[in-house]
Order: sequence, then structure tokens, then C-alpha cells
Amino acid sequence: GVFMYNHLQQKVRNAEALAQKYKQQQEALSAQLQVVYEHRSRLERSLQKERGEHKKTKEDFLVYKLEAQEALNKEKQDSMNRYGALSSQHKILKNQHEDVKKQLLDLQLQHNSLKLEHRKTLETHNQKYAQLQQEKDSEVTNLQDTVFKLREESKLLRKAHQEVHSQLLNAQVTNKEVFGHMGQSLTGVW
Repeated sequence: GVFMYNHLQQKVRNAEALAQKYKQQQEALSAQLQVVYEHRSRLERSLQKERGEHKKTKEDFLVYKLEAQEALNKEKQDSMNRYGALSSQHKILKNQHEDVKKQLLDLQLQHNSLKLEHRKTLETHNQKYAQLQQEKDSEVTNLQDTVFKLREESKLLRKAHQEVHSQLLNAQVTNKEVFGHMGQSLTGVW
């Protein structure tokens, strides 16, 4: 019985020691678990905070995305409007260019026609000028011949006039002599 009692006593002590050991382990585990709970609590708060920030960031990002999309759409619309305006202006300028090209071609044709006409006119003018020059030279020659003939005729007329004048003077002298003798004779008679 003693042996049994001792044996049971020993078992109780061992059980108490084991219980004490388990209790310490439990306390240690409780402390660790407390630390883990606190850490988990902090992590949950941190996660909550992160989720809040993430949600706010997501909302901000959505707002930014929406604004960026609107800005992009506006820019796209403006670009399309500018492109439309530039396209219209390009068409107008292209049409103007075609008109100017056509006008240039017409002017070149007109210029060539006028050049040809000018050349013909110049040739006609040169022919007329040559003809007039020839006529003038011929007329000048005729006039020179006429002048020469008139001078010769004038010389002849002067010569004839001189001769007539000499004859007239001679006749006057003769008349004076005749009348002079007649006068003397008449005086003698009276």
C-alpha cells in the first residue's frame, strides 16, 4: 500500500510537474498568441488603412482616368475639327492652285500668240520700213535729179537772162547814140 501510495504520489508529482510544464507552455503560448493577436490586430488595422487608401487611390485614379479620357476625347475632337478645317483649306488652296495653273497656261498660250503676232507685225513693219526706205531713197534720188536739173535750168536761165540783159543794155546804148545824133540834128535844124 505504501509502495502503491508512493508510486501514486510519484505519479501525482509527475502529473503536477507535467501540468505545471503544460501550464507554463500554455502561458507561453497564450503570451505568444496574445502577441500574434496584437500583431494580427495591427495588421488588420494596417490592412484596413491600406484598403481605405487603396479605395481612395482607386477612386482618385478613376476620376483621373475619367478626366484624362474627357481631355483625350476633347483633344481628339479638337484635332478632328482642326483636321477638317485644314482639309477644307487644303481643298480650297488646291482648287486655287489648279485655277492659277490654268490661268498661267492660258497666259502662256496668250503670250506665245502675242509673241507670234508681234514677230509677224515686226516682220511686216520691217518690210514696210524697207519698202518706205527704198521709196524714200528713190524719191531722194529723183529729187536730187530734179534739183540738179533745176540748177542746170536755173544756170541756163541766168545765162539767158544775162544775155538778154546785155542785149538790152546794148540796145539802150545804141538808142542813146541814135537819139543823141538825132537830137543834135534837130537842134541844128531849130
